[in-house]
Amino acid sequence: MKNRRIIDFVGHSKIYFGISAAIIIIGIICNFIFGTKLDITFSGGSMVKYTYTGQVDEQKLKDTLQKVTEDEVTFSISENLIAGTESSAEGYLVTVQFPGNDTITTDQQATMTDALEKTFKDNNFQYSESNSVDATMGSKFFLKCLMAVAIASILMVLFVTIRFKRISGFSAGVTGLIALFHDVIIIYFIFVIFRMPIDSNFIAVVLMILGYSLNDTIVIYDRVRENQRLWGKRKTTAEIFNLSASQMIKRTLMTSITTFIAIATVYVVAIVFNLTSVQSFALPMMFGIISGAYSSICIAGPLWVLWQNKKDANGTSKK
Repeated sequence: MKNRRIIDFVGHSKIYFGISAAIIIIGIICNFIFGTKLDITFSGGSMVKYTYTGQVDEQKLKDTLQKVTEDEVTFSISENLIAGTESSAEGYLVTVQFPGNDTITTDQQATMTDALEKTFKDNNFQYSESNSVDATMGSKFFLKCLMAVAIASILMVLFVTIRFKRISGFSAGVTGLIALFHDVIIIYFIFVIFRMPIDSNFIAVVLMILGYSLNDTIVIYDRVRENQRLWGKRKTTAEIFNLSASQMIKRTLMTSITTFIAIATVYVVAIVFNLTSVQSFALPMMFGIISGAYSSICIAGPLWVLWQNKKDANGTSKK
């Protein structure tokens, strides 16, 4: 214990806050440049899937699909692990999305199928399935997802407040929640920068990172509570936090690194098999793990110390 190096996290808090502020500013700029893409799950629209074999020119494919409608068409291609395995050629699945309130008509679908078959005669395009989502239903689903995140956040603050009464649990819960919002913003900007549509994967990643990041924060708060009981008033709040965070940083880094490697492996496999839905989950998850480990130590902790110092200063001035 005596030879352990104590890192001054609180003393460098302005640097950490500055780094986070700079990342957020860059993200806001990217958001203005690229805008936010909503998946039809939330925005409403139609989705049609086709299977095909061999290789196709993606620009030519987009031009062919665009002739069917005046709305902007988006599509994604993934490895078809079911169809196309009997031949030597690789099987693929293309998912075509049409945003908007109006669902794709049977005539439009037939026209699109006919255009694909004529343009790509050697690729054996075949209709697989289609479905539509009403814009109103999509927005309601999105609001329900946001409500789930909000409820989870409130319950997390209540849990931390009750569990860590000894170290002013409410302030610990609120500063922990600020760190969680920091992680959610980072995840959102990753979706924006990499031009991934906001879909159910976004909600899944957010909920997973909320739990992951909070777990790191709770572990550090737990050590702060132990050290505060051990040292009492012999150490300042900042010294107790720096000691606690330094004791737990190895555990936090090892947990984050092993989790990151596991998710990175999933991402690589998704790239190899062109599984876009898995990629849109694994990529932001990797950034979320980094952000979660960073915010637990460099955002939540220093903010909690500042809160305690402010409260102590106000208490002293009243006397």
